[in-house]
Amino acid sequence: MMEENYQPSESSTLRQETSSAGVLCQQIYGELRKVFFGQDHVVSEVLAALLSGGHVLLEGKPGLGKTHLVLALANTFGGEFGRIQFTPDLMPTDVTGFTLFDMKSQTFQMRRGPVFTNLLLADEINRAPAKTQAALLEVMQEQQVTIDGDSIKLDAPFMTLATQNPIEQEGTYPLPEAQLDRFLMKVVIDYPDQVSEEQVVSQVTAAAGAKGLNAQSVDR
Repeated sequence: MMEENYQPSESSTLRQETSSAGVLCQQIYGELRKVFFGQDHVVSEVLAALLSGGHVLLEGKPGLGKTHLVLALANTFGGEFGRIQFTPDLMPTDVTGFTLFDMKSQTFQMRRGPVFTNLLLADEINRAPAKTQAALLEVMQEQQVTIDGDSIKLDAPFMTLATQNPIEQEGTYPLPEAQLDRFLMKVVIDYPDQVSEEQVVSQVTAAAGAKGLNAQSVDR
């Protein structure tokens, strides 16, 4: 006779959790394909990195939807989206944050940088010098930020997606090996096929102001 307080086995629970995760992943994949056409392999690889807790280096020519993809991905699970435009004059504190003395309260107030988010887009990361790129080393490895000796944990999930333009070499700084080591994979985005490009044009021009293809339109 079966006991009334029967508890499912650990393997059964694991199978159920794996099945639920698979369904959720398929839903996210389907939503991303609604707003990011002709790049199924890119969507699959970015999702794989997210589930693995890794970071992605996106390489592709301008205008191929790299920012659009990251913003849409954040919207699929209600995560926060942060963006840093890397430039030669960007300082490490512009990435991590800093403390500022408040004259009114006579205390130091912390100003958190854009890394305090779920999905961080490091746009054109190779346009900043090594000292600024290094500001991401700790947060990508430890998922924490140290500001004036205080270490602050980031909320999970956290993922960095950095972009770089392969066709421009002037005014860029190659990523050091230590920086490249923080990325789980490098994903190359190329031009989609003609059918997908026609679909993109049709969706973009479907609304006034060429705003028909909206990353906010995905379902959570």
